[in-house]
Amino acid sequence: MSLTPRENAEALYMVGIRDGHPREAVAAHTGDRYTQHSTGVGDGQEGFVAFFDDFIARNPKRHIDVVRSLQDGPNVFIHAFQSLNDGEMEWVTTDFFDSDADGKIVEHWDVIAAMAPANTSGRTMIDGPTEVTDLDRTEANKAHVAAFMQTCLIEGQADRLGDFINEDQYLQHNAQVGDGLEHFRTLLADPDRKLTYQEVFMLVGEGNFVATLNKARWGDQDLCQVDLFRLEDGLIVEHWDNSEPVPPQAEWANSGKF
Repeated sequence: MSLTPRENAEALYMVGIRDGHPREAVAAHTGDRYTQHSTGVGDGQEGFVAFFDDFIARNPKRHIDVVRSLQDGPNVFIHAFQSLNDGEMEWVTTDFFDSDADGKIVEHWDVIAAMAPANTSGRTMIDGPTEVTDLDRTEANKAHVAAFMQTCLIEGQADRLGDFINEDQYLQHNAQVGDGLEHFRTLLADPDRKLTYQEVFMLVGEGNFVATLNKARWGDQDLCQVDLFRLEDGLIVEHWDNSEPVPPQAEWANSGKF
């Protein structure tokens, strides 16, 4: 019986990285190609094996939790936590995958950042609800988030935030920002804000969750930015994010973050 795209994506994490069997994982769970956008990892099965053979040797103790996963047709989003060598390093990883007609993974994008302490509202980068519900609202929620990203984050229309986000309940998991819209509205209205968005490169949704992979910029630094939203009754009520600077092209082992 064929595995789903979600099952194949999760197996790359669990079998390939956590359990330390990268060659077996890519052989079983990737398709005729494996195009890689994690800039330190080469394309193809051999690129995966070369990187993770070394990674596993350097990190003999690996704890990985897939906290949230979404499947949207051939595309998969994974929100994961990694603790290496008894907490010596802790990472939040946000991954997007594309798959072939058999559900095998053929392309991968990611954003990786160090796990931060809880924010002023006591929320972390990974805690909060995980259950996927409201499957009948998937397409409507995806359209809502796409419109929010374009209207508010790309065009910067701070006065429209209330059209997309619940004014009475906005739970925030960004390490630097607490709950509520007041701080967000102030930031977005600032004409000199450092964080700007240029493009939603990929959008994956399932039920009440929608994740976006975005081209963004912090000042002059290009970013690969992930935003994950939870919706209730047609409005955004919760937000997680992850951000990674795009390294200089000379450091890429493949075609780049996008």
